[in-house]
Amino acid sequence: MMQTKKWVSLLMVLTIVGVLFAGCSGGANEAQPQQGNADKKTEGNEGSAPVTEGVIKASDLTQNPPGATNRKDNIVVGMTSPKGVFNPLFWQTTYDLYVVRTVFDSFLQVKADGTYENSLADKVDVSQDGLKYTFHLKPGVKYSDGTPVTVKDYAFVLKVLHDPNYDGETDVLSFKIKGGKEYHDGKANDISGIKVIDDNTVEVTVTEATAYTKDFLGEQYFMPEAYYGKGFKKGDLDSIKALNNKPLGSGQYVLKSFSPGQQVVLEANPNYFKGAPKVKSVIFKTTTDETNLSMLQTGETDIDNVTVTEDNVEELKSLGFLDVNIMPTNGYGYIAFNHKEKKFQDPKVRQALTIGLNRKEIVEGVYGPYANVINIPQSTEAWSYTDEGINKYEFDTAKAKALLDEAGWKVGADGIREKDGEKFTINFSATADNPVVEALLPIMSNNYKELGIKLNSETLDFNAIMDKKDTGKFDMFFAAWGLTPDPDTTVYLTNGAQNDVGYSNKKVDELTLAGKKELDQEKRKVIYKELYQELNKDLPAIFMYQRRDMWPVNGRVSGLEITPYKDFEFSLYNAQLAQ
Repeated sequence: MMQTKKWVSLLMVLTIVGVLFAGCSGGANEAQPQQGNADKKTEGNEGSAPVTEGVIKASDLTQNPPGATNRKDNIVVGMTSPKGVFNPLFWQTTYDLYVVRTVFDSFLQVKADGTYENSLADKVDVSQDGLKYTFHLKPGVKYSDGTPVTVKDYAFVLKVLHDPNYDGETDVLSFKIKGGKEYHDGKANDISGIKVIDDNTVEVTVTEATAYTKDFLGEQYFMPEAYYGKGFKKGDLDSIKALNNKPLGSGQYVLKSFSPGQQVVLEANPNYFKGAPKVKSVIFKTTTDETNLSMLQTGETDIDNVTVTEDNVEELKSLGFLDVNIMPTNGYGYIAFNHKEKKFQDPKVRQALTIGLNRKEIVEGVYGPYANVINIPQSTEAWSYTDEGINKYEFDTAKAKALLDEAGWKVGADGIREKDGEKFTINFSATADNPVVEALLPIMSNNYKELGIKLNSETLDFNAIMDKKDTGKFDMFFAAWGLTPDPDTTVYLTNGAQNDVGYSNKKVDELTLAGKKELDQEKRKVIYKELYQELNKDLPAIFMYQRRDMWPVNGRVSGLEITPYKDFEFSLYNAQLAQ
């Protein structure tokens, strides 16, 4: 969700995420749905067939508008407004995570291909049995306030993650650091598996090796204990949360201001250990699907994530001054069920709501060749992806009606199904000003009306839907998960850190844990195939689509690296502006 909780993660984005990165597998929820599975086309502008993957290079930088060229020392990135939780421990959306990744550092950092490399780490030693990890911090690293970075700050972060009242989306207990559960449960005052050897060396011992343990431990962000730990007491995290919008890290940029719904202003950190960023400031400016393209046209923004449609691709290409990056998004769009509601606990009902929704019409209507209907919660780019033994749930109203009949939902005199005196109504929430939602709602309403279900829909801003999710006050909502490079996730795990919809399936739990523990990737593929087959059968959500992601970047900006696994913010320090 994120699925880090990257929810970032969450993007309904989220998103996670799903949880995308920063210490949770899974991702983050995102405001925009994700990823495509169209046939790959060659890079460039040639030919009449649409470029469904690759880079369409800027053809004429002389067309660059003054709105961009007059800005000599900043880059403006358009995005959905963050919630303002700029804390590595508690961020909730991908847009918060963009800020976190810009302000903070970790031992390891994701590479373009989804594997990891050293960042703050000078080196990492792993014992032969995979139970002991020794991280060596690069010498001389400083926080943006000039104070030294030490591994004591890393140990502090791990301690907070084990706090009994920690309610963020990082599932640290599942990685079984020695003594972690005892500390969490109040049976120990410290975590025996975390040993600070000296200011630059920390040793972490786990009781169970997993394929993702090294990357998970390496992704946790350094937070200065002298700043974040001033008022911290075990069981009371309020003092840490009070600093959510006042972040202090050792990263590329420093937060200067945050205007909710408007922008985040970041200034270069002169102490950045990889070298001071070449661009003085970066602004994350709030845009929507209604405004992002026009703001790129006028040069008000340099970068944005624009919905990938044939019309939008042609419009952006025609401007001449944009490099249009089109790539598979490592994530998927979905419709969530509230599994705490009895009507959604019957898999026949969930199957009926999936079969009875014309997903193909919705997806093709919005994305054309840039997205495909999906039936498992995984990107086609992932090594764990499978289509073997997967039910495609083709649109079939008659079959959906039969399933509802079997589930005991009979059509009443008014045409609405009912069971045990309850009418089958669905309160559905989705993001406003979203082209997918605009296509989804009328089709969903008509499809479900034909099934004998009344749909009450509302469109809200992304953060309002996240609030509904957090409080459980929803029937169904539309969102997207951003995924991490590793398929491990807690999104569908009973009581998982990213499971906010109450889903529970014993077989899914067993396979999720087995996939996490297995170290051999070929054996993991077998486990994940079975897991995805079970999720495909049980349908914890309506899996909607994977699409292509499209990032137009003003041709005056160079040095950024953007891939399905690596977002733009990781390389901001390396960006340059043509003068």
